[in-house]
Amino acid sequence: MTIAALRDAIGLLARMPLLWIPGIIGGLFAAILWITLFVSGAFFTSRLLVIFSLVLLFLVTGMLSVMKNNEGTPRTFLEGSITNFFRVLLPQLVIGFTLMIVFILCTITFALLGQVPDVGLLTFLTLGIMIPTLMLTFFFDIAAVFEDRRVFESIQRSVLLVSGHLMEVLSFFIISALLCAGVVFTLMITWEVILFDKLRPLMDFTDAQREAFTPDLLFAMIGQDGLWVTAVIAFLGVLILLPLLYSYKACFYKIMAVSHGRIEQMTYGEYDSKGRWYRY
Repeated sequence: MTIAALRDAIGLLARMPLLWIPGIIGGLFAAILWITLFVSGAFFTSRLLVIFSLVLLFLVTGMLSVMKNNEGTPRTFLEGSITNFFRVLLPQLVIGFTLMIVFILCTITFALLGQVPDVGLLTFLTLGIMIPTLMLTFFFDIAAVFEDRRVFESIQRSVLLVSGHLMEVLSFFIISALLCAGVVFTLMITWEVILFDKLRPLMDFTDAQREAFTPDLLFAMIGQDGLWVTAVIAFLGVLILLPLLYSYKACFYKIMAVSHGRIEQMTYGEYDSKGRWYRY
């Protein structure tokens, strides 16, 4: 299932150039954010990040609509973005708000018990709550666009499919992580080779100097040339990974949904004498 979905995703990207638009725009956003961080600091960068995230979500919903309709036209892309933007945004807000409420309740519980949780316990609770939640709800956006589901229906659909295909979903995450690691490693090697002369002093740093090393020192070390090289590397990384991972996610969802439908038919219904299916 996972390998077949990856092959389908690569085929879609080769057949529909329109699917690369979110990657191109997202890559430009990543480069702009890096340059803004270098020039103006984190304050303006964080504001731009929110705006760029909404624009990118708009483009991604158009990308999903193109894959849903199997029609790579600008009209399908734009109409899908407009129709499905809030259908994808609202479940995202619900999931984020729910996680925030859970963390607040955990903090209040510790306060009522008179205990101050340490960093290790907070990290354990964060990972223990966030990872399963994000994993179970990971396909809500695909369910919302592909099946025209509303806020809670899309979340419920994702939870149902993931819980019913847990091993396949774990394989999907492993392959996705390997794809990300391969692209990031290749780009990091390229970045280091291009900026080798500027980064060479790092090899002579003592342990104390490495511990005291800050992003500001890195900015000063790589200079203006390094700034533009890093921006190009960030652009290429997002350009490659965003369309590939979303296409892979959508194709995997299609296969998983079809498989789940077959299981439901086998489990919760029967055929009559004329070959008609009746679901219990």
